[in-house]
Amino acid sequence: MEKKGTILMQRYELGRILGQGTSTKVYNARNLSSGKSVAMKVIDKEKVLKVGMIDQIKREISVMHLVRHPNVVQLFEVMASKSKIYFAMEYVKGGELFNKVAKGKLKEDVARKYFQQLVSAIDFCHSRGVYHRDLKPENLLLDENGNLKVSDFGLSALLESRRQDGLLHTTCGTPAYVAPEVINKKGYDGAKADIWSCGVVLFVLMAGYLPFQDTNLMEMYRKISKGEFRCPQWFSSEVRKLLLKIIDPNPSTRITLAKLKENPWFKKGFKPVETSQSGQEHLPVSLIGDIQAAFTSESEDNSEKIAEATNSMRHTCLNAFDIISRSPGFDLSSLFEKENDHKPESRFTTKKSASTIVSKLEEIADMESFKVKKKDGTVKLQGNKEGRKGQLAIDAEIFEVTPSFHVVEVKKAAGDTLEYQKFCDQELKPSLKDIVWTWQGGEEKQQHQLPQII
Repeated sequence: MEKKGTILMQRYELGRILGQGTSTKVYNARNLSSGKSVAMKVIDKEKVLKVGMIDQIKREISVMHLVRHPNVVQLFEVMASKSKIYFAMEYVKGGELFNKVAKGKLKEDVARKYFQQLVSAIDFCHSRGVYHRDLKPENLLLDENGNLKVSDFGLSALLESRRQDGLLHTTCGTPAYVAPEVINKKGYDGAKADIWSCGVVLFVLMAGYLPFQDTNLMEMYRKISKGEFRCPQWFSSEVRKLLLKIIDPNPSTRITLAKLKENPWFKKGFKPVETSQSGQEHLPVSLIGDIQAAFTSESEDNSEKIAEATNSMRHTCLNAFDIISRSPGFDLSSLFEKENDHKPESRFTTKKSASTIVSKLEEIADMESFKVKKKDGTVKLQGNKEGRKGQLAIDAEIFEVTPSFHVVEVKKAAGDTLEYQKFCDQELKPSLKDIVWTWQGGEEKQQHQLPQII
């Protein structure tokens, strides 16, 4: 267990704890050779293995070494022991930008300076093929000189994350800051989604409150989907016009970062920063190797666990945004698509483990002579009989809300809708009755509500 005064790898001395999460702790630390203060992020390997977050952590490391920019929190070094992974990062002393806004709206010149630095950082990220996807004042830090630093790339995506349609498809972010096309679940351009979030941040800095607010979440999402917001009277006409171009619900007409940087209001007092185009000129030579080494264990037992976690089926963890958007009371599909566009689907909640759910689905598949494939939290059932529209195929995706509570989303992947519904009603649902808590979707949609799990 780490504690104040602990020496890590004969390189750093740990100081006070700055914050902590489920599997991570962040300490103030001192580099023993230079005396420089750093933020030391300590990650518990065992815990991230259990929740299948290895790939996410690898991505976060890769992203942070790609985006070497004065307005992005810098990663100095990655180290590892048998049980822990350590990130030595830039220590940003000024706290969150959110704390400033919480005290009241900022003056236009001050808000513009932070916005310029945010746009500069995000523009550089995009040039390196990185999309942040969770921009908000809580993830924007301030150094001792009052300069902005973008942090928390845990939800970021790389260019290669795009599917064949050239779009990203993971629904993530913070609801009040997320672009409407992300909620839509039809795929989105990561750069355009980040631009929307930048616009919401600018509004918050200058207004002291969010542009889209409502006690009814469904109504808030409706406002976001339509881009319905009102600027306070103290906003100048220049800011109003710019915000309408940024917070545009249509991503195809939303202003680009290149055009935004040409805007007269934005350009006032703007000081471009020098950046390394290679992204690696100041990167420690050992860092790229350390990324792989951090996940290479000296322990044979741990190596087996890593291999098992990498190769076996992993279920997806739901965040609050996912839970809200999947709740029947907050079905957003009507905001974006016609009724006949929606593929048949239903979902059930259960207190059983993921392995129990998978075993039950495999039993059903065996009884009905379905082939089974398991990948990344989804059990795919493939029928072998020709139906009216080919062979019936069903996907059952397992989401973890808590270790003892799961949501399973069942969808028709191929085949005839009537045959799918008949199979669900006569075979699937009766066979699952022993493990299901509640069903939602289809005829059951109005009978059950998602349990109070937030």
